[in-house]
Amino acid sequence: MKTYRVLFVCLGNICRSPMAEAVFRKKTVDAGLADRIAVDSAGTGDWHIGRPPHEGTRRLLDRHGISYEGLRARQLRPDDGDRWDLIVAMDSRNERNIRGIIGDRGGSEVIRFMSLLPERGIADVPDPYYTGNFEEVYELVEAGCERLLERIKRELAAE
Repeated sequence: MKTYRVLFVCLGNICRSPMAEAVFRKKTVDAGLADRIAVDSAGTGDWHIGRPPHEGTRRLLDRHGISYEGLRARQLRPDDGDRWDLIVAMDSRNERNIRGIIGDRGGSEVIRFMSLLPERGIADVPDPYYTGNFEEVYELVEAGCERLLERIKRELAAE
């Protein structure tokens, strides 16, 4: 039985992508699919390597009862293109950076997170590091992760 592998990517890997990793991981556990879906996150930049999620992300995850234990920022590597089935960019800038870093390696599909929520009419998940609006980001992440889980469930069922 194949494990489906998902990597969320933002700029520094302390706000949006670890939030998405934690939310999506909880959803896979709640759905009984933690043994079938692997989840991680990374950043395209190297400023925060080894650091835990941003205080705003931690505070919000705590409020929603979602664990972020063990999450530490890491930088996207070229070999991530070989390791993940799906790489989810939190915005267009990072989508371009991902493609530049992994090149044509492996079979990873790269999508932008907001493509999961086309009805919202926005292309990018806003960066709360700059906006301070962690609640807005959480709302988008929650809805997008639910859609992503439904998509992956269909793919796993078709195997």
